[in-house]
Amino acid sequence: MLLLAVIGLQWAIGWPELLRPWLTIPPLTLLLAALLTLGSYAIRALRIYDYFMPGTRGGFTACLKLTLLHNVFNNLLPMRTGEASFPLLMRRYFATSLTRSVAAMLCFRLLDLSALGIVALASLGTYWRNECLLALLAVTALALPWLLFRLQSAAWLMQLGRRLPPRWQQRLAPARDGLPPTSTAYWRAWLWTLVNWLAKLAVFAAILQLFAPMPAAAAFVGAIGGDLTSVLPVHGIAGAGTYEAGVVAALLPFGVPAAAALVAAVNLHLFMLGLSLSSGALALLLRHDLPASEVLDGRG
Repeated sequence: MLLLAVIGLQWAIGWPELLRPWLTIPPLTLLLAALLTLGSYAIRALRIYDYFMPGTRGGFTACLKLTLLHNVFNNLLPMRTGEASFPLLMRRYFATSLTRSVAAMLCFRLLDLSALGIVALASLGTYWRNECLLALLAVTALALPWLLFRLQSAAWLMQLGRRLPPRWQQRLAPARDGLPPTSTAYWRAWLWTLVNWLAKLAVFAAILQLFAPMPAAAAFVGAIGGDLTSVLPVHGIAGAGTYEAGVVAALLPFGVPAAAALVAAVNLHLFMLGLSLSSGALALLLRHDLPASEVLDGRG
């Protein structure tokens, strides 16, 4: 898939033509975009730090390192195998059980999808300028996070767990610890999720607009289309081909020409991959101390 993407882009447009627009972008603009994206990664690390308290107390640097490495693995490894790095890194840095980490990761993914859906609906609502639709979208945006919280804390889910054989109940018991224990913890995680995605999508939308003229709403939806391809079961090395397809598919309904959409999609993908590799290299240089709880428990 990666080889086909490289050859296909050379045949359709040509790599020199694809990369030429970078020469016209001021370096300060790229630096600001990179810093803002790194800021969104820091917010994601803060979500992990806050979510797993008190076990992560004093370990924000470890959370940041974990986030940057997890981001690299997610963006480069095919078929969603990069997701496996999160529970493994949580066990390495914080001695968190794999079951608890996987449950928390699933919760994070649901929060991510709901935040992406809300931003996409808001972008479409502003683009269509339909008052009834905007009202419906506003109600949906307010209700969706609440419904997700009620779903994960529903009594029927707890009863379903009690019907499992004792052996499975014992194995899955740590998974309950990976879910938000209180409504306050859930809404804090939801707040960090929304802020993180708003920051990241704002930068990615601006990058798309640097390479092709398009409305802001189209740019936001295009950036979301690229990110949503990461949940596909078929996801090539570094997302080559699938990421561009998601961005282009999201931009075409807004009237963006296919060739211009493809140029913008490829260059956004290159920006994202370049920043992922750079931040991953930075993560290897970060030194972190074990949280105080691990030192006291003798796990250090």
